[in-house]
Amino acid sequence: MFLRKVSPGIEVRLFELKDAAAVFAVVERNRAYLRQWLPWVDFTTSGEQIRNFIVRVREQYEQGRGPQAGIWIDGEFGGSVGCHPIDWPNKQCSIGYWLEERHQGRGIMSRCCADLIDYLFDEQGLHRVTIQCGTENGRSCAIPERLGFTREGVTREGEWVNDRWLDLVVWGMLEHEWRGRKG
Repeated sequence: MFLRKVSPGIEVRLFELKDAAAVFAVVERNRAYLRQWLPWVDFTTSGEQIRNFIVRVREQYEQGRGPQAGIWIDGEFGGSVGCHPIDWPNKQCSIGYWLEERHQGRGIMSRCCADLIDYLFDEQGLHRVTIQCGTENGRSCAIPERLGFTREGVTREGEWVNDRWLDLVVWGMLEHEWRGRKG
């Protein structure tokens, strides 16, 4: 089971089926905000769809392709951080994240991402981790910048999100850079 104690009161753990109602409730409360940046929000209209997502990401984890996890803040679900399926031949993956609006601005996501990146480099032995953010999503872009990622470029019109194309900033971190940053 993937479980990380990030800091007092903040835990990151693999999604479980019992989490579906809590996850859906947070998506519902934050729908207007989240839909600006995440293509799946408009297609997530029921707890059953969240359950199906949880089944898929648990299979991804069980196949050794990386975790998708919930962020629990003082025991309540508050967001998600995880990796898109690991590309093992190239020892790399991209990570994604979102956080309930009321918890933003407190460094929670930066700490959760740093902990996940530690896991990916130290325990999984990856060589490269990337993050892609909408160019206009300043809060999301601040995370890889704060963590010392290199801004590698922009993928123009790289993602279709709710009736519009988003340009995506690509951020990259190599294993030796991460270790050197912590050293």
